[in-house]
Amino acid sequence: MVEPVGLPHAVLDLTSRQRKAVKIELLLGLANREQPIRLLEIGTGAGGIAHYFAQHPTLVCRVTAGDVTDQRIVRDGYHFERLSGSTLPFDDRTFDVVISNHVIEHVGNRAAQLVHLRSIRRVLDVGGEAYLAVPNRWMVVEPHFRLPFLSWLPPALRSPYVRLLRRGDRYDCTPPSARALDALVREAGLCAEALEHRAVHALIAADPNAGWPVRLAGRLPAWCVRAARPLIPTLIVRLTASE
Repeated sequence: MVEPVGLPHAVLDLTSRQRKAVKIELLLGLANREQPIRLLEIGTGAGGIAHYFAQHPTLVCRVTAGDVTDQRIVRDGYHFERLSGSTLPFDDRTFDVVISNHVIEHVGNRAAQLVHLRSIRRVLDVGGEAYLAVPNRWMVVEPHFRLPFLSWLPPALRSPYVRLLRRGDRYDCTPPSARALDALVREAGLCAEALEHRAVHALIAADPNAGWPVRLAGRLPAWCVRAARPLIPTLIVRLTASE
């Protein structure tokens, strides 16, 4: 059974959304793609990422953005669709690039997350790629409710913990572990390239004022980051369709 979509947790700070967009651009190497780029962002929020690519000074992007709620602050330059559930209301092979940034943990249980990934695979054209970022279940501090070890708890105890600390009525996220995410990706018929190490360097490039923990992480060798991946707070992967 597919669970209903959870509550909106959109980040409405446009400055942070622009930095995120720059990081995605660098990680996917979009400057090397044939243009125009047909780009879909799932989880529009304030509209900052969609607007960044739609108004890009050098990339030619035809941007579509979708969300279950409309919380947009910037609306210019891109097409917006209201979404319902985990499926995407677009034709097969419609997009060259799909962005799913901190969305999959909100769509529901494992079955709904699999639908989300299969929908991404379906709408990607031949040679297309997707950016997927999701909080790791084993992160120490849960980013939506700012509570330590919240996602470590069994599902039945998470909402009572949120209510006990007066952070809301229920916990509506299902963050996967690194192993669970890898299994979902394979089952959806996708191939994943882990980008956590490269993401640190892209973040520094996008934000020269990044804090010392980020700069310190940027000095770590790739093998060290790969070894620590089961505990990295945010999992970031590049997805392509498997043969």
